[in-house]
Amino acid sequence: MPLTFTPSPDVAFILNALLDILEKRAKHDSSTRHSIKITLRDLSLPGYFSQTDPVPRLTANEQFIALEKANLLKLTWLPGETGNLLKSVTLPKGHATRNIAQHPRRGTHHATRFTHHAPLYTILNREPLSDARERLEELIRAELFRFSADDWRGRALKGILRKIRDGKSPTPFSLTDTDANLGLLTALDALSGIQTETPYRVFSVRAFNDSKRFDGLKSAIVRLARRGNPKWKKLSNRETLRELHLVANPNYIHLAGDWQLTTQNGEILPLGGFSPSIGFPAAQVESLHSATVHADAILCIENLTTFHEFIRSQKAAQRNTGHATRTTQHGKRTTQHALICLMGNPSPPIRQLLSLVPEEIPIYLWADLDYGGFNILSQFRKEIHPTVQPYLMDVETFEKHAHLSRPLTKRDQRNLNRLYARPELRDLYLVIEHILERGLKLEQEAIRLRE
Repeated sequence: MPLTFTPSPDVAFILNALLDILEKRAKHDSSTRHSIKITLRDLSLPGYFSQTDPVPRLTANEQFIALEKANLLKLTWLPGETGNLLKSVTLPKGHATRNIAQHPRRGTHHATRFTHHAPLYTILNREPLSDARERLEELIRAELFRFSADDWRGRALKGILRKIRDGKSPTPFSLTDTDANLGLLTALDALSGIQTETPYRVFSVRAFNDSKRFDGLKSAIVRLARRGNPKWKKLSNRETLRELHLVANPNYIHLAGDWQLTTQNGEILPLGGFSPSIGFPAAQVESLHSATVHADAILCIENLTTFHEFIRSQKAAQRNTGHATRTTQHGKRTTQHALICLMGNPSPPIRQLLSLVPEEIPIYLWADLDYGGFNILSQFRKEIHPTVQPYLMDVETFEKHAHLSRPLTKRDQRNLNRLYARPELRDLYLVIEHILERGLKLEQEAIRLRE
């Protein structure tokens, strides 16, 4: 006899709890040799145990008895309360099928179906977890062809497919929200057309014709990006999105000194006349052909506050000594440093701008004396030039300002120890060891500049 009733809230709660346990066990063992029992007193069931309204209990009992008659459940009543108060509900041993097949694209594929318990899924209007996993796997595979093997998006999606096959959570994809999954796949595909810095809302309109839809997908995109590209794992959410050319608003690169930029059309953009600094549009970097400076070196400064403090100290030194500039043998006036502010980890436009600088111009980096600062130097040496040198990132500077330092956290210590595996930081090992021994880190804002 078919079961046609709609489960009461208490019955639905208990049945869902039983099926949750069943599906959780199936991740590790597809067999249903063992029954699953739930004791009602262990659950929060104010309706069933109400002292004032017997209707929820009577309705639940009637439905549970019908399920027991259909051999779907086994009921245990409290002594002397048969037909009135349940002690426990048991999901009996069922019949599971474990399908194993070879698919030309999926490889070995496993799916567990609990055929004996199918009527419970039906009356709950609940989709079996195995079906949800198959549906999500098919959805992802239908989009995977869009991304090449070396594309971080392809690597990330293949990682999600492995999780699905292993019975693990496919987060940030959902087993229940198809609309969210489709939105996430649409956003991944739309990233192919983003080559310059693009505001979130502009990207959202292009991808969804909705300026706010991407807001709910940003964290999921970040998780997939970190999964697909290990280099981004230590970046903040904002910095990870910036690597994808996505920003809250158009950014500007803070420059100071005698920079001279040349566009691909041959237009020369001299920036030396702007004082104390200038914000150059990050999106315009794409149009540049070359960049140079009339300076002894380029100094890249991690934080904006220190960037402005360095400019102030340079101007003070010029007033005091009159030797902040000099004339080269070619008659050009140069300063000791041309400056660029990184605003944390260098963005793609900043890295591209520095890659346009002639190799004979030295590049220095001034960053915090902590894991983040050394990590930026590592990134510079791998992605811009191996000869980038540290500035004020030595033991002497650290000790001179140690009274302004802060304690290392356990996470700081773990991260600093990982730097020993990076050959490009071999010349910094002594500084890293000193910081670890002292158990302290120093932010560059604490360093007092000479005037």
